[in-house]
Parts: sequence; C-alpha cells; structure tokens
Amino acid sequence: MAASAEEAAGSGPGSPSSARRRLSVISGHLRGSPWAPGREGPSPSPCKAQGAPAAPASGSIPKKRQELLKWNGWGYNDSKFIFNKKGQAEFTGRRYRLGGMVLPTFKEWIEKTFGASLEHKSTSRASLNVNDVPPSVVNEEFLRDLIATKISYSQDAEDRVFRGHGHCLHEIFALREGIFRRIPDIVVWPVCHEDVVKIVELACKHSLCIIPFGGGTSVSSALECPEEEKRTIVSLDTSQMNRILWIDEKNLTACVEAGIVGQDLEKQLAESGFCTGHEPDSMEFSSLGGWVATRASGMKKNIYGNIEDLVIHIKMVTPRGIVEKNCQVPRMSTGPDIHHFIMGSEGTLGVVTEVTIKIRPVPEYQKYGSVVFPNFERGVACLREVAKQRCAPASIRLVDNAQFQFGHALKPQVASIFTSFLDGLKKFYITKFKGFDPNVLCVATLLFEGDREKVLQHEKQVYDIATKFGGLAAGEDNGQRGYMLTFVIAYLRDLGLDYYIIGESFETSVPWDRVLDLCRNVKERIARECKEKGVQFAPFSTCRVTQTYDAGACVYFYFAFNYRGISDPIHVYEQIERAAREEILANGGSLSHHHGVGKLRKRWMKESISDVGLGMLRSVKEYVDPNNIFGNKNLL
Repeated sequence: MAASAEEAAGSGPGSPSSARRRLSVISGHLRGSPWAPGREGPSPSPCKAQGAPAAPASGSIPKKRQELLKWNGWGYNDSKFIFNKKGQAEFTGRRYRLGGMVLPTFKEWIEKTFGASLEHKSTSRASLNVNDVPPSVVNEEFLRDLIATKISYSQDAEDRVFRGHGHCLHEIFALREGIFRRIPDIVVWPVCHEDVVKIVELACKHSLCIIPFGGGTSVSSALECPEEEKRTIVSLDTSQMNRILWIDEKNLTACVEAGIVGQDLEKQLAESGFCTGHEPDSMEFSSLGGWVATRASGMKKNIYGNIEDLVIHIKMVTPRGIVEKNCQVPRMSTGPDIHHFIMGSEGTLGVVTEVTIKIRPVPEYQKYGSVVFPNFERGVACLREVAKQRCAPASIRLVDNAQFQFGHALKPQVASIFTSFLDGLKKFYITKFKGFDPNVLCVATLLFEGDREKVLQHEKQVYDIATKFGGLAAGEDNGQRGYMLTFVIAYLRDLGLDYYIIGESFETSVPWDRVLDLCRNVKERIARECKEKGVQFAPFSTCRVTQTYDAGACVYFYFAFNYRGISDPIHVYEQIERAAREEILANGGSLSHHHGVGKLRKRWMKESISDVGLGMLRSVKEYVDPNNIFGNKNLL
C-alpha cells in the first residue's frame, strides 16, 4: 500500500512515530508495515491516505445483522435457552461453554421462584412482517447527494428495524408483539472518518436527523427514535469502521476506528500480543464508540480502568466540524477536558470516529477463584477491605444469596459420579462442618491477571483478607463459571418472556457506608411496589457488587416477576422500576454507573447534576449542534 506524500515526508499532524505499525487489511488479514519517522500526532485516516474509501475489516458482526443476530431478542440466532421435549432446560449452540448442556434444576427453580408453568406459554412474532413496518420517508435531494458519495445505504425494513431499538424491556416486548412506532428511514454505513464527515455535512445541508448506531446494546432507550420527529431519520451505523489503524508499541497505544466491537478489538490486538482489558458484559456486541459515548465500565476495570482511564485521544465529527486535540499525551492542563464533553454525550453532539486507547501486553498468567461468605454483610466488608488495601484483582464480584441460588440453578448436568461426589463433599463441608446457611451465604468470584509470581502473591493476599471476614476458598471452577455466566445471562430474558416473566437489570454506584442499606431498601421497595401494583407472585430481586473503588462500589440489580393476570405488564414494570430508581437516589446512589442516561433516566438529570450543570450541557449542545441534527433526545 502506497503512503501519501504527507506520510512519506513525515510532516503534518498525522505523522506517527517510528515505533508505530500501520495495520492494513489485505483479503481480511492484518498486515503490519513500519511507519516513516516523524513527530507525534493523530494519524491520518486511511480514506484520506489512499484517496478512496478503505475496505472494512471482516468483523464478527455482519453488515446485515439479521444474518447472525436476533431481531427481537438478545444475541446470536443459534444461541438461546429452551425447554426440550423432556421438559429440561438447555442452552443451544456452540458459541458458549454452556452450549448443548442440560440444566437439570433450572425448571424447578423457575417454577418455584416465579410460579411459572411450562403449560402457559406466551406468543410472540417469530419473524418480522415487513408490512407492519412504517414506510421509509427519505428526503430525495439528500438521497441523490448520498448516492453520489458512493457510501453504502439501505431502506430495507429489516435493516431499519434492527437499528431502531436497543435492549430495554419495553423495546423488546414491543417487537415481540409486532408493535412498530418511529424507526429510522434510512441506514448508512460509512467505512471511515471522511465518510462520516460527508454524511454529517449532507444532514446539515438537507436538515435531517442523525442517530449514531454502534453495537445496539443500549439499555437506556438511547436508540429509540423520537416519535414526534418529522425529518428524515438517518441511522449512522459505524460497524464498517472496524479497523485498528496503528499500534504504537513504544507508547503502548493504539488508534482504532470507533465501530469495532469489543471481541474483535481484543482478538485483533492479541494477534500483536496486546489487549485493552476492557470487558463489559456486552463486549461481544458493543462498540468502542459506544463505550466512549456512554462512559462505559468493564469487568476488569480494577487493573485496566474504566473507559475514561483508557482513552488518550478522541476524534469526533459534529455539525460545527471536527473535535480533536492537537497531540496525544497522557495528560493536559488546558482548561476543562473536551474529552469529558464527548464521553457520556450519548450521540447528542456528533459521531465518534477514531479513538486512541491505552493497550497492555497480554497478561502472562490468568487465574480464577471464588470465596464463599456466611452472609452478604461479611462479603461486603471483605470487598471494602480489599479496596482499602488497594489489592483488588482484575475482577472481584460479590453476589447475594438469591443470585447465588440463581447461578446454582444454571449449573449443567454433572459429567461424572466422581464430580458429583466432590460437589457433595464441598457442600457438606460448607453447610454442615462450617455451619453456613445455604439460604443466607453469598459468593465472590475472582479473576487475577498478570505476571505468574505476582498473581500467586496477590491471590494469597486476597484470600488472607477473606479469611478474616469468615470467607472460605470455593475453587477456581466456581470463579470461572461465574465470570463466563455473565455472557449468557442476558439470553434468559427471552426465555422468561415466553412464559409470562418480564425482567430487567439496572445499576448504580454508591458510597461504601451505604451499600448494605441501599441493597436492602431497594429490594424491599420492589417487593412493596409489586404487591401494590397487583403482581400475583413474589418478585425476584437480587443484586451483586460488581466493581469496587476507594470511596464506594457499583451495585447491579436484577429484577423480574410473573405478569400473568396483568393487562399492561410493561406499564406496571416501568412504574416499579421508576420507584426502585427513586429509592436508589434516596439512599445516596447515582443515577447510573455505566449504562448511561439515554431517554429512560433523563427525568432525573437535573436532580443528579444540578440546574446549572444541566444548563452547561444545554449550552454545549446549542453551540455544537444548533439545528439539532443529532436529535435522539438523550440526556436533555
């Protein structure tokens, strides 16, 4: 691949150092080539360097998402929980370790917990009826100009429906019922930064509305199209902007296009011996740009940091022009950090196109672990001490008893009598010999990463602390299984909906001295609200402490109930969830820790950041996007 004159001369802001390697895609394979020496700065886009749109890398998620993913549920088409002909639960497909395995106790658990019956099954749309989808209404002059750019686009009903929703309960429920409100009129697929510039310029010229779309995993209604929007709505799908543009091995940074999904980013970096370590629960499907736009957090943030800790440089296209810094340095004291206007902006200001992110060598050694505690209070106290001593492993997550029982119900059929015998011995030791009550105990799962010797020292330190709080080591298998279950739990909601069970998750961050009160009070509020709203069966509400900090922790809730006998279950659910959020705020919790605000939680923004703070956000929006081109109505 020939370099541009600017690159060859080593001049201009796009000249990378000799330590960087340019990554180009040849027939779907990464090829490294040395950069010419020059001064530091953001690299030029391949579109600009080559004078023509660059081909996207072959990612895990196809352009036509319906070829691989569910249109009205979570995840891959071939992966789901089902009840087989024998009435046993099992997980289909071979993408996950749980794939093809029978879960012998799950049916009993779901019947006991929710009062559900396999004889009562709800109905849902198995396939999309395109005749029910609102027609595409596109500004003809815009379409003519778009065609001239040769940027790929679609007005296909399936393409538009896929990008008109995220994964909030009410969105999925509506799809299953065949209810379609406002959806995008057209989907466009830029392949590089320059394509995004052209699209935004055309949207400004013809007064259209753009809604950026990354992985589609939003749980804050962020991707819903405002029903009152009369302009043509353009869904700008960044999925074809999925390449690593360069890796700087000397400074341990990489410049990456914003549309890449987490699993592809880690896979491609691993080929060069690096990783980011950023692993949100949705990393199979969520994108780098989406992480930036929502201020995301990952399961291993204790070592690698949250997204704001990983980002070195952001390039974003706005109606006013391009926002970027003039250099890529670890820190600047140049007034308020413009990155913090971009991070958490949720598609209201522009489109993130390229991100320079910190990377690290792939860890030499990885080890899972788990600890069982006599109760949740002891577990929280242990996590607090681990945080205080600043010795948290890559991941440390504490689940309450309800979630422990839930996880136990998802345990696959034992492979051998010997394994079953060992499990029985462990249970006997914990419950009979040590006196732990199975209906009260809780479990923390651990993941250690790094140099082998240091990991083993670190492991001993954490287990020593756990022992002081009555914790017992519960084995590597439980730790690994708990970590991996994170990726399949989201599939359970689809199964629940088949049997009149609706559920959702929500999260918060809270000071350490409020963790126990908040967890208790929110669960009690959910139970009280369900009873008042006429829910016939006791709700399932559970929580886990998922990330720890010096001053507090992230708490993640799951909440579900059997909605048989309720005429408008989504309305009832939203009332209960709103009450739970009010309870969180009343107990000193935050509006969100990593899910963002979107349209779902924006009613509390003024309370969360003050009237003046909200005014500051409005002022930025009015300056950057005076004509509301990015009109998704998130945040404000």
